[in-house]
Amino acid sequence: QMQLSESGGGLVQTGGSLRLSCEASGRPIPNYTMGWFRQAPGKEREFVIAISNFGHRKEVADFVEGRFTISRDNAKNTLFLQMDSLKPEDTAVYYCASKVGTRLATTSPEYDYWGRGTQVTVSS
Repeated sequence: QMQLSESGGGLVQTGGSLRLSCEASGRPIPNYTMGWFRQAPGKEREFVIAISNFGHRKEVADFVEGRFTISRDNAKNTLFLQMDSLKPEDTAVYYCASKVGTRLATTSPEYDYWGRGTQVTVSS
């Protein structure tokens, strides 16, 4: 079993930045592709961004528009999401997820482990 724990969420003004972290335990993360999803109130969970096992490949949702950067530190078993130029529509609970193997994935059912999420609120 792998456990994932997100941190770094909070309240920020429009145009601001946040850096989310996801610490993994129980399994070494190089065996997993990893991603971030988000869920806004009243909406379905949606894919944000994903990164391959050693960071060479990434998959990004269109709405990111270059504002978010995903990275990973395999030595520290940690995944990061740097979010810049935040908009009110980015307000959501952000979830870290991991998937066994090397293929990048953009849908929730393809991921094996999930964190509990961290709230991001962007005020207008």
